[in-house]
Amino acid sequence: MPLDPSFVGRTYPPASTYEVSREKIAEFADAIDDDSALYRDAGAAKAAGYPDVIAPPTFLTIINLAAINAIVADPELGLDYSRMVHGDQRFTHHRPVRAGDRLQLTTYIDDIFARAGNDFLNVRADIVTEDGEPVCTTHAQLVVRGQ
Repeated sequence: MPLDPSFVGRTYPPASTYEVSREKIAEFADAIDDDSALYRDAGAAKAAGYPDVIAPPTFLTIINLAAINAIVADPELGLDYSRMVHGDQRFTHHRPVRAGDRLQLTTYIDDIFARAGNDFLNVRADIVTEDGEPVCTTHAQLVVRGQ
């Protein structure tokens, strides 16, 4: 069943607030094998002009993936997860993520279209602090293979 294009423009508000900690940043840096002191040493981060340790640029995948999965699981959309592949991912950082941030994510369906028998779902997420300060905008394209 093709994806319903009437979902374009649908908004998924923040489901929770994600608190960024030094420990979570260090764990992520370890997982991607990045030993930058900016991710572990508050003194090094402050010397570089940051108020605390910062996160690697791809750290936001942690909360972005959960938001994308909420869209994928929306029963009204009718997306068949077993036929889905991740086609593209982009991050536009407005500032680095840092320890102490309390982040919220609002996700939008920007486009749905079909090409060569496959459905394409373009999703955008705005990641902001609790106070509304922009941190990052992400874009993902999901491809649902045709039958």
